Amino acid sequence: MSLQPDAIIVGGGIIGSSIALRLAQAGMRVSVFDRGEPGSEASSAAAGMIAPQGERTDSAAFSALCWASHGLYPEFVAEVEEVSGIKAGYRREGTLLLALDEEQAREDDQIQAASDDAEYSPAADRIQQLSAAAVKQHVRGITDGFLNALFLPADHLVDNERLTRAAITAAQRFNITFSAPKAVERFIVVDGRVRAIEADGERFSADEFVLAAGAWSGALAQSVGLDIPTVPCRGQMMEFDLEAKLERVVRAGHHYLVPREDGRVVAGTTAEYTGFEKCVTAAGLASVLEGTLRLAPLLATARFVRAWAGLRPDTPDHLPVLGPSGIPRLTIATGHFRNGILLAPVTARLIADCVLNGSAPALLGPFAPDRVSREPAVQVVSP
Repeated sequence: MSLQPDAIIVGGGIIGSSIALRLAQAGMRVSVFDRGEPGSEASSAAAGMIAPQGERTDSAAFSALCWASHGLYPEFVAEVEEVSGIKAGYRREGTLLLALDEEQAREDDQIQAASDDAEYSPAADRIQQLSAAAVKQHVRGITDGFLNALFLPADHLVDNERLTRAAITAAQRFNITFSAPKAVERFIVVDGRVRAIEADGERFSADEFVLAAGAWSGALAQSVGLDIPTVPCRGQMMEFDLEAKLERVVRAGHHYLVPREDGRVVAGTTAEYTGFEKCVTAAGLASVLEGTLRLAPLLATARFVRAWAGLRPDTPDHLPVLGPSGIPRLTIATGHFRNGILLAPVTARLIADCVLNGSAPALLGPFAPDRVSREPAVQVVSP
């Protein structure tokens, strides 16, 4: 008969798997439950940009969180690669940010000003203004019709599908049990604290619980009377094969091209609030194609490989929900929106601290689960 786990993680994406790994490294017996194949939702549907410089936000606390996770990335990737034997495709070539119209130019100016003022941004990684000639040296085959160009040296990238597989495999090698597909239906509270989950009609008990179920977190939180208003934001993506490799990430507004090591390139994206309909649409793909072809004419001759859609977990202020839930033994780690890949290392470390120590680290204060009702919304503008 198997032993009851010390902790149950609900959600087996990059966030849940990374938290599970940290808890197991601290000596806990951990089980992860996922409604589908672990890592098959937002974690594998993303593009893999690790972009604290290009994330325009009015929240200094969010910038601090992003930069903290950025600093952990090299060690995090090296660790999961070593344990899993899977290479994650982590690259540090930087990102080229173009402005194709006046609105994008104003936004890019704000991104540069915020980065220059941020105490979290390393001086060696300051954003650089590029001439047209310098742009051609950074990336070939992109449009000449831009108003200005910025080079963001600290905005890196990773192959998010490989990284997610590496994190899950590393967790499994620490004897973490993955129960999937096994849909968790509710948390069970006894004597004022969470004691168990109900999944596919069965009850599973533990001492600690972490809710990291992405866009599905809100409904599960409601089972214990918590208001964690996560909503799905659909992003549609395409993938192409290029004859000549794209040197680095290229972005303009919310459109981007993200290279993979084997010559593939990921093109995105849309931001659609259509419920849980994770489908690819003609209008969505047309939007991606129009925006990315305007950005990089080289895409016109690329060979189409595939298209897909993913559901990002968004919140009313577009910021993550992290920390103790207010109900003993239940910790929340959700609502990462477009930044789940970027924020995985710091989320894993801080949420593990919450579980192990029973209190939230100071860095998590602005992202507390009860903040939606006690703080005004903070606007985050899409890059």
